[in-house]
Amino acid sequence: MKNKLLLFIILAFFGIKSNAQQQTTGIPRLHKEGNFYQLLVDNKPYLILGGELGNSSASDLTYLNAIWPKLKQMNLNTVISPVYWELTEPAEGRFDFSIVDGLIKGARQNHMKVVLLWFGSWKNIMSCYVPGWVKTNESRFPRVVEKNGKLQEILTPFSKNNLEADKNAFVHLMKHLRETDGQQHTVITVQVENEIAMLPDTRSYDPAANSAFNAEVPAKFINYLQKNKDSLLPEIKAIWQQNGYKTSGNWQEIFGKGYAGDEIFSAWYFATYVNEIAAAGKAQYNLPMYLNGALIHSNGYYGVPSAGPLPNIMDVWKAGAPAINFLGPDFYNPDFKYWSDLYTRDHDPLFIPEIRFEAGDDAKAFFAFGNYNCLSFSPFSIESTEKPSKEPIGKAYSVLSGLTPLITKYGPSGAVKGFLLDKDSVSKMVTMANYIITVKHDYSLGWSPGAKDAVWPKSGGLIIAVGPDEFYVAGTGIVVTFEPIAKNKKAGLYSVDEGVFKNSKWIPGRRMNGDQDHQGRHVRIEVGDYNTQHVKLYNY
Repeated sequence: MKNKLLLFIILAFFGIKSNAQQQTTGIPRLHKEGNFYQLLVDNKPYLILGGELGNSSASDLTYLNAIWPKLKQMNLNTVISPVYWELTEPAEGRFDFSIVDGLIKGARQNHMKVVLLWFGSWKNIMSCYVPGWVKTNESRFPRVVEKNGKLQEILTPFSKNNLEADKNAFVHLMKHLRETDGQQHTVITVQVENEIAMLPDTRSYDPAANSAFNAEVPAKFINYLQKNKDSLLPEIKAIWQQNGYKTSGNWQEIFGKGYAGDEIFSAWYFATYVNEIAAAGKAQYNLPMYLNGALIHSNGYYGVPSAGPLPNIMDVWKAGAPAINFLGPDFYNPDFKYWSDLYTRDHDPLFIPEIRFEAGDDAKAFFAFGNYNCLSFSPFSIESTEKPSKEPIGKAYSVLSGLTPLITKYGPSGAVKGFLLDKDSVSKMVTMANYIITVKHDYSLGWSPGAKDAVWPKSGGLIIAVGPDEFYVAGTGIVVTFEPIAKNKKAGLYSVDEGVFKNSKWIPGRRMNGDQDHQGRHVRIEVGDYNTQHVKLYNY
């Protein structure tokens, strides 16, 4: 009893709400059940069907206010938007949150939620959004130094002044959010910094960095490695093993010379820097917080930029930044499944705050929410479209919005599966409920329009098993067939109904018999179509 009272006093002192208090107030939070995570908003599971604004779009309210109609036409439920240190603290100690307030007001008027991106010490590696009073005082706010002695436009994470200035601004932001949005919960999560990494070298060579590099590896990191030795991800474990699993020594002695050891060193100090900022912000308003990583473009892991929150050093970030709830990839390369698999291999949720706005995003969205424990999907610079009502991602979001209650209900039990198909990956097979299900690209039928084209568009979908013989199939450009697990049986389509969900209630439309299900052979959603079909089966 005394321990519980002491915990309550500590939480109250720092302004952090306990789990029970958060449930009562509905503050957005990350909920874990087994290995399954859900983002809860007002105590209900929430999937972010989002779009990230271009870097400058939220810096002017007049410009921003003209964007909302586009976002609504694309069926977004969440806008992901920067908030800029230089504009919120134009002079040291003087804060201006008018742009943040205008963003939140616009989101409320358009019935959307907001994810804020804190452009603080780092944005796309560089320190381009720090205030002018930071940029012009290099002696007080030192920068990264290259191996050749040149300075970079990157604040060094080895400076207490850099950390305290950023932390102070972030604390004021979170305090302002608590005071102005603590009841309405328009802002549902916050990204701390943006695409942290090191360029062009793997580490900084400023005096403080050199001193830290030659000092003992912090006991906190060593303790994490020892405690989690059997469950470490293979990349970090292999580097540690190569150097004899040492538990004392400097960074080179424990992790070796060269790229890998330098990257681990840099990642640790980035992580501890960010952790202080996030923890101080949460003490004001305990929203979920995350980091995004700029995926490298070279083969394998190693390449520049380095030291960001990437899968090969995820253990470093988890050890150094426990105040961060999850790490997410920014997708600007074609290896969608490859990187998604890496980010989720340790049962972490997939949170995509940023992906290139391009053809195929619609299929990837269906796949992400169906195949992974996905919390967010968000094309970048989504307001740049000139035809918002015709955007494929908007059509996909319309379907996914209706399916959200089913995805969040059946996902934790593994009864939701997703598929991503193209000409190089024509079909996938999965077992669900009583059936072996094969999902093929629509063009695999041969007679489908476009089947003989040299390039096939990506197609994707998801299937939700709501009973032993009952499914919802949704997506675009897919053909689905069912085979009973039971031997000597065939599956028949008892009924296939196209329809929509409205207020969580299924409203059936066309009965998809005859040509639509190829006389009972399969369930089909053509390329260019986006819908949900309710399927009931029988065996004979």
